[in-house]
Amino acid sequence: MVGLITHIQKFSVHDGPGIRTTVFFKGCPLSCPWCQNPETISSYREVQFHSEQCVGCGMCSGICSRGCFTWNGTTAFNSENCNQCGICIERCPVNALRWSGRLISTGELLHEIIKDRAYFDLSGGGVTLSGGEPLQQVEFCLELLKKLKRQGINTALDTSGYAPYRFFKKIMPYVDIILFDIKIMNEHLHKKYTKVSNSLILENFRQICMTGKRMIVRIPIIPGYTDAQVNIAEIEKFIKQQPGNIQIEKIPFNPLMAKKYQLLGKICSISERSK
Repeated sequence: MVGLITHIQKFSVHDGPGIRTTVFFKGCPLSCPWCQNPETISSYREVQFHSEQCVGCGMCSGICSRGCFTWNGTTAFNSENCNQCGICIERCPVNALRWSGRLISTGELLHEIIKDRAYFDLSGGGVTLSGGEPLQQVEFCLELLKKLKRQGINTALDTSGYAPYRFFKKIMPYVDIILFDIKIMNEHLHKKYTKVSNSLILENFRQICMTGKRMIVRIPIIPGYTDAQVNIAEIEKFIKQQPGNIQIEKIPFNPLMAKKYQLLGKICSISERSK
């Protein structure tokens, strides 16, 4: 079985306990304007333009029929009309254009992961499935998690919580820790900023808490969006109402993600109040 991922991050220390290998899956049902990994939002491969490697040969603008590339002293990339045909990637002589996203089998992924097993064992770490939303590719996740557990490797799922609960039931026997994002408690604001209701997310959280699974709630602290004291207090109150000793992590905003939008030929839509 194959899945679509963007990156395998080694020696991660922010995605669960110990030293971990984090696998970033492509595809997410939310559209948060502050997304730290915008390359994982779409469920398909996308063209990335690495301007620092561009030599200004004009090859891309000459072959792109959709006008995605313009020249004004330097090459500029706008992916609004891009159909992701990839011809520009094939023709670029200096590898300034590349795919964001690649297909990989569970076997290939496991082979890459177990290279770092010594670090997992020494630090109490393991593997974290992140994204995007890994449960967008639930069958691939399930097969990979089973293989990891057969190797005795600690596993974590970093999830938005927005997926059918039956998906969680499928994978939970093979997951040691769930990193669960709760962004905004007010349903109207949640839908305004992420484009989906939070009702499914909160209900899934309640259901998972009832199972006794180890949970770490991650609250992104985004200026002007999620950082209001009333929002954080409501999230903390909601968590305390659930059974179990649930850990809370507050994740600071990283403005460096704007560079990732530039790579994709997109404009970072986050408001100036979050900069």
